[in-house]
Amino acid sequence: MMRLVQLAAVTALSLGAASFAKASPDAYLADLEAAAGQGEPKAMTELARRYENAEDVPGDLQKARELYCRAAKQGYAEAQFQLGWMYANGRGVEHDDAVAAALFEMAANRGHEYAAKLLRYVHPQPDTKLPSCLTPDPAPAPLALDDVAPALRGNADVKRLVYRLAPRYRVDPQLALAVIVVESDFNSSAISPKNAQGLMQLVPKTAVRFGVKSAFDPTENVKGGLAYLRWLLAYFQGDVRLVVAAYNAGEQAVDKHHGVPPYPETRDYVRKVTSIYTRTNLPFDSGVVDPSPIVRGMAGSQP
Repeated sequence: MMRLVQLAAVTALSLGAASFAKASPDAYLADLEAAAGQGEPKAMTELARRYENAEDVPGDLQKARELYCRAAKQGYAEAQFQLGWMYANGRGVEHDDAVAAALFEMAANRGHEYAAKLLRYVHPQPDTKLPSCLTPDPAPAPLALDDVAPALRGNADVKRLVYRLAPRYRVDPQLALAVIVVESDFNSSAISPKNAQGLMQLVPKTAVRFGVKSAFDPTENVKGGLAYLRWLLAYFQGDVRLVVAAYNAGEQAVDKHHGVPPYPETRDYVRKVTSIYTRTNLPFDSGVVDPSPIVRGMAGSQP
């Protein structure tokens, strides 16, 4: 059985590393709650830690667990670690070393140093049942034309095109359709103020990057958009919010801000796409690109 005294020093190091830089307490807490409400995993994890330890908020282990769960489901290693810590020590949940070990293993696989150290004390067991909050989202039902957007009523050809091409790129066609709805409202001739073009609003640089010769040709445009989504899914290891944010703002901006960038346009864009497409994690082709630093090693050691 895991002993609290064995783990306290390691956990203290991890908690310190995971904490956000603080502004004034009230303003910082308000910003933290707002970001957590937007589904930011780092913010949810920090807010959960505060509820767990009654730091500037009333202690609430149930709320802490719920926030850790939401962030852990997005693949955030620090949240997986902290949720495992709760199960290892029976904090607000029934003590369960098997669940703790499974969660530590998940975090360790994403580069969490302290989770890897704790696996010396507990060992994952086969067929361990994870908390219900971590079960995968069910696949959504196929989208009916009228359910996606009014514009689709006259654009059945676009939907057929997406459903024909998406499997080649291992991208859920419904994600691509949600992006198209928000990007161009199914206008293959759309041009944005930033010169993004066509159905999936490819900027010239992205079009060149993915071999698109004519961004206004629906087939070429959709192929380019699907190729970019495939790349982003691999880079962010299936995290839909990060993929969508990067589609709008670029993967460099997501890396820089360790999550959805604080740009009003991008946050609104993520909200719109994820209100149509509600899955939070997707399979990805790991052979496309090495994962982003924020999903492979920085989650447990960010300043």
